[in-house]
Amino acid sequence: MTTGYFSSVDDVAERLAATGYLASPAVATTVFLADRLGKPLLVEGPAGVGKTELAKAVAEVAGARLVRLQCYEGVDESRALYEWNHAKQLLRITAGRDETWDETRTDIFSEEFLLPRPLLTAIRSADPTVLLVDEMDKADIEVEGFLLEVLSDFQITVPELGTITATRRPFVVLTSNAGRELSEALRRRCLFLHIDFPEEELERRIVATKVPGLGAALTTSVVRVVGALRAMDLRKAPSVAETIDWARTLLALGADELDETVVRDSLGVILKHQDDIQKAAAKLDLDAV
Repeated sequence: MTTGYFSSVDDVAERLAATGYLASPAVATTVFLADRLGKPLLVEGPAGVGKTELAKAVAEVAGARLVRLQCYEGVDESRALYEWNHAKQLLRITAGRDETWDETRTDIFSEEFLLPRPLLTAIRSADPTVLLVDEMDKADIEVEGFLLEVLSDFQITVPELGTITATRRPFVVLTSNAGRELSEALRRRCLFLHIDFPEEELERRIVATKVPGLGAALTTSVVRVVGALRAMDLRKAPSVAETIDWARTLLALGADELDETVVRDSLGVILKHQDDIQKAAAKLDLDAV
């Protein structure tokens, strides 16, 4: 069962570009294969390189609903799969005091009392859907256990109702910043894509697309300076998202070029730790980039 959103690798690249997402050949190829093979796509890489934006762009070009499960420490089945509406069940039990337990149980464990969460919502959807499981590495490893059924068979078992199988398979994107190692069982069910910081030319095109009012020369300077910062031993290297933020900042400031004053006054846009800012201010040589 495939989702059938794209006809070719070139089709992926062209349609994503129309949304403002400039995909490298590797990204376009892997998205096409995930679509054609009906496999979940696991995307790893540093924060801010466009992993989440890729899922959003696929949803936009496919005309699909984006269903997002934001992972965090402590997320569990009731937040990811489903839970029962206990307050409503209690009211129903109270209202049916004269009924037998078998009669009441059949009623309270029905669709009316079920609260679907992102995974079940995506599986049950009859419309085109992109399921984004974002920052998978932040969730406890136990979460991977109940994800396996979803990713292997695109179904979810609710003991009181039975097994719910997808009638239309969602396009699934899992993202990870590699904060912890994901299990081999999870990886085996997915196609893998690593997105790193882009090459200079691609990042220049990205900035030009996202911040069209910035001149070509200044765009080039911004990308080169960011590249120089990434080469330093910083606590947090600037992401593509921060490159774009910096470009927008310079446009708002009306800067015509990158000089020491402009860079010093705006480093907090791209560097988020004081020791990184101090290191960059001491080591960055604008004449060399």
